[in-house]
Amino acid sequence: MNCLLFILIVAAASALPRTRLGAGSRTKRSTEHIIRDCMLVTSEPGHYFYKASGDDPTVCGVYLMTDPDKLIELQFDYLDLPCSSGGLVAFVDGWELNGGYFPSTTEHRLPLEERVSEFCGMTRPNRAFISSQNAALIQYRVPKRSRGFSFRVSFLKNPTPCNVLVEGLDVWTIRNYGKATNCSLTTLYPAQISLLSLSVGVSLPGDTFKIETGTMRKCEETGLKDFVEISGGMDLATPKLIQANTFCGIDSYPGHLVETVLCGIATIRLVSSGEFDNAVTVGIRQATEESLNSPALICP
Repeated sequence: MNCLLFILIVAAASALPRTRLGAGSRTKRSTEHIIRDCMLVTSEPGHYFYKASGDDPTVCGVYLMTDPDKLIELQFDYLDLPCSSGGLVAFVDGWELNGGYFPSTTEHRLPLEERVSEFCGMTRPNRAFISSQNAALIQYRVPKRSRGFSFRVSFLKNPTPCNVLVEGLDVWTIRNYGKATNCSLTTLYPAQISLLSLSVGVSLPGDTFKIETGTMRKCEETGLKDFVEISGGMDLATPKLIQANTFCGIDSYPGHLVETVLCGIATIRLVSSGEFDNAVTVGIRQATEESLNSPALICP
């Protein structure tokens, strides 16, 4: 496993402009971008160009990320990658690193083979690609000098965000919108997670009157099908090495519940059977030395 590459991606993501989770549109103008680094992490819309300066067969990537409530739309407008020379470019719905994916293969609505689209040749794809969440990836191999490709990136509003990758620090609400689906929020850093409000496994769709139950623990262990879990892992290939209790119930002010995840990544996962209209609001900030004063999950 290339841990150094994961660290570089995390460092690059951390350098992205910080915005409040769920905040309004970024007001960046569309610009032109020349791809010079083999690993590029960016949150900029615009026109991207790549032309090989040598005959290096290394597989590289452009890791795209935007606000949690947006999707990424990508359109190729130039392709010069002869198949006979081993040239290849792929759009990945999500992120991939060392064989691990965000969202994971079990959490995404599409099978993996439908999330990855590969191309070579001289004819660009005539369709636009739209991610299912706020993260997408362009992987490419251009082993011949002066060959390359270009594409345009724009961001679309997502009215029902489910799986979210974050690089900022703030508050976010994970919802299932009454559907039988699992949704998650993943950070690319050790995180301190505060449970700010909880309505999981109790409220039926259309309910206007809710009875507070408080925060219930070990919900999965007792056989309940709807719950929240907090876990930590080393990277996208090993996202769940250690897990805290699972939680459910209705609690408007569970401010006492704080979990610190001292791992490479931290994930808050909302598991939903579809029988309930579930939502959990969490506060997220990067873990510090002071965070050790609260209960902590520590990866090996």
